[in-house]
Amino acid sequence: MVSSTNHSDVLIVGAGVIGLSTALALHLEGRSVRVIEARTIGSGSSHGNCGTITPSHAPPLAAPGMIARALGWSLQRDAPLYIPPRFDPALWRWLFSFARHCNTADWHHAALAKSALLNHSRGALGEWVRAFSLQCEFMETGEDYVFRDVHAFVHEQDEIALLNECGVNVEVIDGLTYEASEPALRKGVAGVLRFRGDASVRPDVYVSELARVLRERGVVIEENCSLEGLSSGWSVATSRGTFSASDVVLCTGAWTPKLRSMVGSAAWTRAIQPGKGYSRTYTRPAIVPSRPIVLRERTVCVSMWGDRFRLGSTMEFSGFDESLNRVRLDALVTAAHEYLYYPHGPELLEEWFGWRPMSSDDIPLIGAVPGQPGLWVNAGHGMMGMSMSTASAQMLAALMTGSEPPVDPTAYSVGRFK
Repeated sequence: MVSSTNHSDVLIVGAGVIGLSTALALHLEGRSVRVIEARTIGSGSSHGNCGTITPSHAPPLAAPGMIARALGWSLQRDAPLYIPPRFDPALWRWLFSFARHCNTADWHHAALAKSALLNHSRGALGEWVRAFSLQCEFMETGEDYVFRDVHAFVHEQDEIALLNECGVNVEVIDGLTYEASEPALRKGVAGVLRFRGDASVRPDVYVSELARVLRERGVVIEENCSLEGLSSGWSVATSRGTFSASDVVLCTGAWTPKLRSMVGSAAWTRAIQPGKGYSRTYTRPAIVPSRPIVLRERTVCVSMWGDRFRLGSTMEFSGFDESLNRVRLDALVTAAHEYLYYPHGPELLEEWFGWRPMSSDDIPLIGAVPGQPGLWVNAGHGMMGMSMSTASAQMLAALMTGSEPPVDPTAYSVGRFK
């Protein structure tokens, strides 16, 4: 028997940036909301990422030629994308589906779908920061892709037409001009692509601030409360008792495939694989770049906040392996040494890894679960969870309440996976 105090209009599973943003969007639509989280608020990828808000990142990972590059990297443990050899039929099925999307038509479709969310979210997140006084070191300084190889710099400019189509303005800067204005970078910069429309937050603080606003508004967030069962109706069994709700939203990120026993082994549950990322956080060095940068050939992101300096990125498909791969962590600093005079700060504060929810077409799953009325999904954002969070939340809230979505929801349909 579920007491009335344990009932809410909506129960959200997951208190990362996607879950908390969804909770706020639904609360603003007048719904009563409860959030449950198996660990603590923002303890997954929302904690250790680089906090960039990046419409510039619209081109998907599933790109023409990516499979060949991934195979070439397969024996290189510090490669930007690494797939450790192992027996994993679920990963193999996912990789086969991913490979089918590595063509020009799907790449173009995914870029437009991602950009629609990224562009709306970029503006909406700033509105939330101002409206709710979120103290999260929000900065609208843009982001730079820095190249040391002239061929890579020239090749990357082939994507400018697509980025312009996606509404992203790109400024091309020659290496000498950039070096003269950016003392943090070592000599030898071949060129830079600047994205003035990008922004950044300190991700762990942003998530904490979302939780603060929700709790001040009466939204209950149950931490250390793991999902144990779902029954139509919806009755939700957890490690802290049973709750009921008219609607349940799964904002479970990379853990979504682990819910198959509860929601059925439908194709959409197999569309997500965990992609392991790493970061190192230091105290702030003496000289830092004036805005977040991507060390493009190494695909390493560099972010700075008031007293923090972070190196992050990489992609590793090793399942839910909980080991800290020292080779891949060290590769972050090795890359920074190539580009920066001060590649790290005086004190190492944290070494981190977390799993990104990678969908096989690199487009998130947002919407109703087919055949299960009242069950919804907001997951599969890959490396763009922070960047897409606000728009994804507002879109799902609109779908659930019958209002007009800010973005056409068709491309993100859960039912696209058959």
